[in-house]
Amino acid sequence: MAAASVRSRRRPRLGDRAVSFILSGLVIAALAVFFLLPVLAILWRSFDVQGGAGLGNYATTLSDPRIWELIGNSLGMAGLSAIGAVTLSYFYAYALQRTNVVGKSILRMVVMAPLFAPSLIQAQGLIFLLGRNGIFNRFLGFEIDIYGFWGVAIANTLYTFPYAFLILSAALAVADARLYEGAIVMGAKPWKIFRTVTLPSTRYGIAAAIFVAFSLSITDFGNAIVIGGDFSVLATEIYNKVIGQAQFHLGAVIGVVLLVPAALSKLIVGYISKRQHSQVTDKSVALQVRPNRRRDLAYGAYATLIAILFLSIPLIVFFASLVKLWPYNMTLTLEHYAFDVQNGTEPLWNSIGVALATATLGVVAVFIASIVTMKFRTPLSGPISFLSTLPASIPGMVLGLGYVLAFNSLANPLNFLYGTFPLIVLLYIYYNHAQGFLITTTSLKQVSATFDEASTMLGAGAMRTLFKVTLPLLWPTLLGVGVFFFMRAMVSLSAVIFLITPQTQVAAVSVLQLADRGATNQAAAFSVCIMAIVLLMLLIVRGILWLVGARGVTLIR
Repeated sequence: MAAASVRSRRRPRLGDRAVSFILSGLVIAALAVFFLLPVLAILWRSFDVQGGAGLGNYATTLSDPRIWELIGNSLGMAGLSAIGAVTLSYFYAYALQRTNVVGKSILRMVVMAPLFAPSLIQAQGLIFLLGRNGIFNRFLGFEIDIYGFWGVAIANTLYTFPYAFLILSAALAVADARLYEGAIVMGAKPWKIFRTVTLPSTRYGIAAAIFVAFSLSITDFGNAIVIGGDFSVLATEIYNKVIGQAQFHLGAVIGVVLLVPAALSKLIVGYISKRQHSQVTDKSVALQVRPNRRRDLAYGAYATLIAILFLSIPLIVFFASLVKLWPYNMTLTLEHYAFDVQNGTEPLWNSIGVALATATLGVVAVFIASIVTMKFRTPLSGPISFLSTLPASIPGMVLGLGYVLAFNSLANPLNFLYGTFPLIVLLYIYYNHAQGFLITTTSLKQVSATFDEASTMLGAGAMRTLFKVTLPLLWPTLLGVGVFFFMRAMVSLSAVIFLITPQTQVAAVSVLQLADRGATNQAAAFSVCIMAIVLLMLLIVRGILWLVGARGVTLIR
């Protein structure tokens, strides 16, 4: 009798089943409207010609020699940036994971600086350092021409370095000491051990880092438009076609062209991840870093030089924000922080409000999507999981243009959202949905199913278990996901560039507009404020986690 009672309590309740289907329906409807619809709008507009649908737009675009020049520029720049970022970050990650260099925590944090600011801050810093009126040319007598291909490639190398570093650092974090001991016993020298043991064991991490860096570089808009000069890429061409010429159909075609290499990169990364096997098994012996003075000094010097390079970018931008008129009047002043141009401080406050809304609603969106995928399973769970990770394959500029085409149509019942902050918030949520979803589902997998089983056996329904068991265990991770959404909403530029109106200005776009007008000091001040706000949020959340004892949560992923 007692056994029958327990079995009855284990059966899913009708109410729980209904809640699962309702939540699943809401999630898939939101993904369909705010992700699939904009992507389909891009595809439809690219085929939309007078009199119906056809390939006329593609024929017009692809028959233009300029488009092939832009494709070559984009592929060459992105390829060089990816190789540069992965090469530099590999040895930097090696220094932090496989040597005894001093100050690893500081060295790790310094190279994360590009994550705290709009991508174009790399171009800003390079111009202040190496531009025509930069420190090296104007004050030290050099004649460096940083504008064009090399400037964009270097800026994107710095921009993608942290992403490559995080992947490679994880790849180098673990290793089986037995392989290294065997190589040493056989008389292999350090360089041969590196070539025959270390590199092969991290080849999947290297490949993934290359494709991630390539994808980020080929879709980046900020650095190319600030430091590119006469050098154009596909991302800047979309901007020119849409903003400068209002040729949405041609912009859509170029968006589809840009989508191809970005999507292929994501697919290849996914394939690589599936092919990767565990480097450490239950019989492995953890690798211990042995003291080696010469090696540690060499890698310490290398890591210090890289750290100085990454520090020099935000520091020179900060310094430029404090001088009266760069480079003609270097008197220190705080007048640029008065923000008496470009709508004053309004874009900053707008960005903070948008970022907070994005963080709050973004956490809710990815948490519900994760729950219906992992816990409240229905026939919709598979499609939801697929759609939830798909945004990672869509460049921000392409998705942003899709939002314009989808929500600026009077035929869309949600047309009233166009030109408002809520639509910008929704764009930020679904542009960054994949990363938030993956972080949350990974954490959910680490929560043992025995908690749910025990709660169910005690008579609790699925929703009660969710609020009483799952959420208390998962809230530190959700707080970290919220920080991720906040940070991305503060610094993202390409995704939102097409949705900005005079009434919906945000700080990242104001930086671009000020730099484009030649107001470099004010642009630098805006960049500094964005970085300060992001860092302040990180410190606040880290303080909260420290106070409650959840100190192992990673906020930067």
